[in-house]
Amino acid sequence: MVESTTTNPSLLAEQVSSLLVQPLEAASVVLGSGPRIFDTASELRIPKLVSGSTPGFVGEGGLIPDTADIAFDEVRLMPNERKSIKTIMRFTSELVRQSVIGIDAVMKARLVKDVSDLLDDALLQGAGTGDSITGITKQTGVTTGELDVTDPDSLLDAIAALNAIEVTPNRWFLSGADFAALRKVKEGTASKRYLLEPDPSKQSGTTLFGIPATVTNKLPAGTAVLADMSTVAIARDTSPSVTVLNERYAEYDQVGLRVTCRYDLGLLHPEAVSVLTAETP
Repeated sequence: MVESTTTNPSLLAEQVSSLLVQPLEAASVVLGSGPRIFDTASELRIPKLVSGSTPGFVGEGGLIPDTADIAFDEVRLMPNERKSIKTIMRFTSELVRQSVIGIDAVMKARLVKDVSDLLDDALLQGAGTGDSITGITKQTGVTTGELDVTDPDSLLDAIAALNAIEVTPNRWFLSGADFAALRKVKEGTASKRYLLEPDPSKQSGTTLFGIPATVTNKLPAGTAVLADMSTVAIARDTSPSVTVLNERYAEYDQVGLRVTCRYDLGLLHPEAVSVLTAETP
């Protein structure tokens, strides 16, 4: 049977993946930076060890000490009350082909952009109010530091702070204004040679001190994030929904496309994420 808007108004899971999930991962600056993504439609509890054993050197035949006070904790993601991201787009029937999969590419691109913009705002700096996502910069227990875009040493200090607790960061997030200010720093007052990229002909990519940098307008100027992204956990609902609404706007000869998706974020090791803020004058 040929799938159509009449016989199958809800897209199948693999169709949803190609229409929304995969492009969304590519468009989102957070989802595309290597976090650990868990697919779940219900609450997810990730256990973590707070304090472990205390090993020591023991001679032959000696008593091996045991550790009685091993403490566990957990990271809770996707509670039942976590809200979803939802939207409805309307477009004329002329833009729809016979097959649901033939939805106009421009509409698809716009849909992905709208959802990814809102999602990145929440994943980076969501306040967590009203059962929404608590973003990376609003998480508790993170390492903090100072961001001084006139002095790249502040970036080295942030790297050193994470290295001191045996964390190897692999991603920067910072605003376009802050990144531009850092790139403008020169070797000295009498020099026109840029400090962060001495050879302008060399294709080094967007990196700061060898660490990939994601430049995004989802962070305000004066706030930056340095993180080991493998410690950032994102829960993704396994049932994202893309539904074609045939009859609701029939009198306008229009079709509605309803999209819902549900995400949550938590830090497996908050200390492995550094949030840098500019010093208040």
